[in-house]
Amino acid sequence: MKIGMNLLLWTGGVTSEHFPLLAKLKAVGFDGVELPVFGGTAADYKPIRAELDKQGLKCTTVTILTKETNAISPDAATRQKALDWLKTVIEINHTLGAETVVGPYHSAIGEFSGAGPTADEKKRSADVLRQAAEFAKSANLMMAIEYLNRFECYLLTTAAQAVELVKMVDHPNFRTMYDTFHAHIEEKSQAATVRTLAPVLAHVHISENDRGTPGTGQVDWDAAFSTLAEVKYDGWMTIEAFGRALPDLAAATKVWRDLFPTPDEVYTKGIKFIKEQLSGTGTCCG
Repeated sequence: MKIGMNLLLWTGGVTSEHFPLLAKLKAVGFDGVELPVFGGTAADYKPIRAELDKQGLKCTTVTILTKETNAISPDAATRQKALDWLKTVIEINHTLGAETVVGPYHSAIGEFSGAGPTADEKKRSADVLRQAAEFAKSANLMMAIEYLNRFECYLLTTAAQAVELVKMVDHPNFRTMYDTFHAHIEEKSQAATVRTLAPVLAHVHISENDRGTPGTGQVDWDAAFSTLAEVKYDGWMTIEAFGRALPDLAAATKVWRDLFPTPDEVYTKGIKFIKEQLSGTGTCCG
């Protein structure tokens, strides 16, 4: 098992300013970090790769699509922009030596039609993602698509829908992931969710129900961890928490108040919580 920390708690774009943070995360025991990839080119990420190697940290990445790069748009040019962006993301991942690119890049985040997903929208998304996955194959990169809750998107909001999309894409470099926050909202059971995703599970986000410090809220952590062990999941467990440091992200995730005393608490207590759960000594929750 590898434990990671999503850097969106601090920034939407990592620079040399954040290199001391990488050292702190390494010092408390993280195996790697999850880097936001929201812009730039592969060359821009070379210094970050050098610092990751210096610190002995691996990485995964997270990206999104926007209204201008919406894979389910009826406009072919917009869908091409989605594919072009995902190819750029894959090139960046190759530069970073990343193992997996995660996120809700099945459609534009925060864009709604006023209805549920149509068959045409699902097909458009699958067609774009299939082409991206073939490109990812050349970079030895796994794409792990993320379903969100129904307040953040409408194309993919359940584990069953995520599995359906994986089957539609039908490519070995395209799987899905499990996020405890979204599952807490949309599913009846964390255990059932893990079992549904298990055949195509490639990544896990450890995220509390309020996006704060893992282990302090209402997520059914006992069920989550025990079922991940049951299905023999042995990949990344990455802490994902959001605060108010990034106004655009705070607006997108609807974070209007402080959910933890300091970011330091999130990652220090968060990694301790995960290790206790994995060792069987943890007690949920609070």
